[in-house]
Amino acid sequence: MNPFKLHTPATAPVGALPILEAANKGLGFIPNLYAHLAEAPNALEAYKQLGALLEKSSLSPTEQQVVLITVSIENNCAYCVAAHSFLARNMVKVPDNIIAALRSGQALPDVKLNALATFAKSVVRERGWVAGSRELNEFFAAGYTPQNALEVVLGVTMKTLSNYANHLTDTPLDAAFANEAWELPDDYACCREAA
Repeated sequence: MNPFKLHTPATAPVGALPILEAANKGLGFIPNLYAHLAEAPNALEAYKQLGALLEKSSLSPTEQQVVLITVSIENNCAYCVAAHSFLARNMVKVPDNIIAALRSGQALPDVKLNALATFAKSVVRERGWVAGSRELNEFFAAGYTPQNALEVVLGVTMKTLSNYANHLTDTPLDAAFANEAWELPDDYACCREAA
């Protein structure tokens, strides 16, 4: 039995209500990630604030989604891959070929975005120990800056919070994201042994 409750505004702790109500108003539903995080209002607030800060970064909305999907894949979080694929496709209008390449673990057809995804993967895999790495050098060679590198770390932080929370709570996929359901490809070289 899963001890984690999918909260509604009627059951959530008071501190989570403003975020749940805003999500319901903006999206027309409360994502199950939010419903679980509501159990710890500070965790839900931290996730929302990290997202708001990432939105203010110098990374474009497409670049932000590339980072968020990449990190979610590296952490094998099917929920977040589906949710961010939905957001990338329907709200940010990321090209389908970019989303498909990310989801399948293939090189992205855009050189700069590929350097971004490769760097984000490296940050996760190496737990941040990427100073002087080939991935960091290629990231800079593609036109990114030290500011951008730290903003990637911000995206990694945001997604690590939600990815790990989803693993812990076994978050069910929302119906709104069902068309973007994802499973780690058998040949993906990151975390199959942990899956």
